[in-house]
Amino acid sequence: MGTPEFPDLGKHCAVDDCKLIDFLPFTCDRCNHVYCLEHRGYSKHQCQKADRLDVTVVICPLCAKGVRLIPDQDPNITWENHVNTECDPSNYEKAMKKKKCPAPGCREVLVFSNTIKCRDCLVDHCLKHRFGPDHKCPGPKSLETSFSFMNLLSRSRKEESKPNPSPPTSSSKWASGFRNVASNLRASAEASMSKLGNEINQAWQTTKDGMGQSSGRGNENGQVEMEQCPQCNAKFSSVTSLVDHVQKVHERSNIPSRVAKVTIDVCPKCSRGFRDPVALVEHVERDHGGSSRA
Repeated sequence: MGTPEFPDLGKHCAVDDCKLIDFLPFTCDRCNHVYCLEHRGYSKHQCQKADRLDVTVVICPLCAKGVRLIPDQDPNITWENHVNTECDPSNYEKAMKKKKCPAPGCREVLVFSNTIKCRDCLVDHCLKHRFGPDHKCPGPKSLETSFSFMNLLSRSRKEESKPNPSPPTSSSKWASGFRNVASNLRASAEASMSKLGNEINQAWQTTKDGMGQSSGRGNENGQVEMEQCPQCNAKFSSVTSLVDHVQKVHERSNIPSRVAKVTIDVCPKCSRGFRDPVALVEHVERDHGGSSRA
């Protein structure tokens, strides 16, 4: 088998009546035997495992579901397992019933290619009745615009207004308690806002009175007294102006200077300045030949 150069080249066909040496053999994916070109098919070499990877599905006549047959198992056993566990006869009508157009008098079966959903009523119709006037569309559903919290409050108020001789239930107690909490929160918020507004008005009035007194203070003759700075004897018409002057002029002038004094050494030859004396010495030795004489 093969050639002297390639001794392993080619294989014999597994069929007993053939045994042909094929240099391009075929390996069966079911029985894993080697065959020649003529016997490579399942039926040609009578493969016993030809149906090992096949998928066979049988439609159940009771529930219209697909039942997969297992290759290594008896079909009768597979069928009995399906009937005892998964079979549901009520699903037959749902699976086999064809969906039709709901328009009055229309019997067209709805499939993927002729089904259109109405934008208003959100119901599937055929192409002929796709517009609203054709299928008597009731229009879009009315959306609830009011908030559920407000509905709860209004409902509880209506229940309070109606005379109710029966004892209150747990739901009515919960609604009344919730309403009381909401009213208390609203009252406390209103009180806090009014208190804050009064405090702001009082503070503003006090500021205006102080400004008026400082600017309008006069002597017995009716003349306005001037405020004088104790340091520079400058005069101002109000106390506020005097305080601003002291803060801007005198307090800033009394702040000590924090700028550190820097000593600069000058080269006697080129008049170049250096902060570090060591740098000056290195400069003289490097640039002027080590002599510092002018």
